[in-house]
Formats: sequence, C-alpha cells, structure tokens
Amino acid sequence: MTLLCLDVSNSVTTIGAFDGEELIAHWQLSSDDRRTADEWQLLLTGLVRTTGLREVGAVSLCCTVPTILVELRHLQERYYADVPVAIVGPGVRTGVPIHTDNPREVGADRIVNALAAAELYGGPAIVVDMNGTATIFDVIDDRNRYVGGAIAPGVEISLDALSRRGAQLRSVEIATPRDVIGKNTVEAIQSGAVFGFAGLVDGMVERIIESLGEDPEHVSVIATGSFADEVIGQCETITARDPWLTLTGLRLVHELNRA
Repeated sequence: MTLLCLDVSNSVTTIGAFDGEELIAHWQLSSDDRRTADEWQLLLTGLVRTTGLREVGAVSLCCTVPTILVELRHLQERYYADVPVAIVGPGVRTGVPIHTDNPREVGADRIVNALAAAELYGGPAIVVDMNGTATIFDVIDDRNRYVGGAIAPGVEISLDALSRRGAQLRSVEIATPRDVIGKNTVEAIQSGAVFGFAGLVDGMVERIIESLGEDPEHVSVIATGSFADEVIGQCETITARDPWLTLTGLRLVHELNRA
C-alpha cells in the first residue's frame, strides 16, 4: 500500500509517498490557492503514476492555508472516500500533549513536526522550520509535550519585502556570499539574509534552551523546511538536518489513526 502525505504551507507543498516506514518518492509544488480539487487529483495521480508507484491506499495531510484546505476536503470526498484519510486537526489523534493557552490555534504542521521530533529524537527538542514565509521554532520538553514556540519572518518573504520597498534593491538568489562583508549590493543582501537569519536562529535557540532550563548538550535542535539549507550551514546550534521531518510526522499520524 502506498501512503501519500501532503504538507501544504503558504508557499510550498511537499508531497511524499511511503511504503511502510520508507519514503520512496517526494515532490515539491507551489501552494496555489486557486487550484481546485480536480486539479489536485490530476497532479497527485500524475506524480504517482510517473514514478511507477502502486495506487494510493491511504492519505495523511496537514494544511495551513484555509482556502486550500477546503479544496483538499473536496478532494477527499470525491476521490479518496474509500481509503483512510487523516487531515490533521480537531478529532485526529497526534499523540502530542499540547500545553499552550489555546491548543486549537497551534498550526497543524507544528503539531506534526513536534510528533516527529519526539518520536525520532526525543525531548527536549527544538524544531526550526524555515519555509520561506516564516521561520518557526517549536519546543518539546523532556516529557515530549509541545509547550509552545516562536514565529519570525521567513527568508523569502523578507527578501521580497526588501526588494519591493527598497528603491535601489532587487531580488537575489539565497546563496552564501564570499564574505559577511558584501562587496556589492547582491552580496550585501545575501549576507544579511544568510548570516542574519543564521544569527536569528542561533540567538532564538539559545534563549529557548535557557528558558527550558536544560543543558544545551541534552537538547536536540532539528532544522527542516525548504529554505533551510543555506542558512543552516552557517548556524552553530543545529544538531540535525531533517528535510522530511513533516512527512515523517504525517506518516506517524496515519499510523496513530489507522484503526
């Protein structure tokens, strides 16, 4: 049986296919809120068939975009009514105790990441999810409880705002420049993006560990997200890079709700 997992964020949709615990294929698409349920099905069917996978036997998904979530529910009703479908939200088991003021407002992807981090690395742990729109820090304590986190602007959205509001500035590739001191405008912007966000990540991680009252040596810090590579390479606090952490969490959600 092929399990199809969808992680739909504001900018990018990451899709993975599992055979048991093995991730056998993965893809990334733009998160287009104009895409209908029928278009989603055409995309998913094409991806599955072009890689020679078996028919989809189950689906697990999380979505942080309400307009897209509506179409994904239509997709479930029209095309996957006969297979198990887990849409992370109220009523779906995640196995993660949520210790925040309002558990219902915690994003589905954050809960899924916490589940995967607790299962794979154990608490205490911090997940740093860099998805372009936001840089998200999720915190799991030593009892594997989700205790909250922090949200900062993402690399992509920050660069977009900079290019729109700065008369002499422009869009640049997210890449590590020759030196932290940029010798031209492009390198100066790249330096601010890469080294600046690396400083943000390290500073936040250090403050979170201090707030937890834990020894830094005992805290796993896991980086994930489609915009993490260049920044994470300059960070000093990251202990693991797991680009498919959310997909793994969705697989675990499927297993918890399979009955």
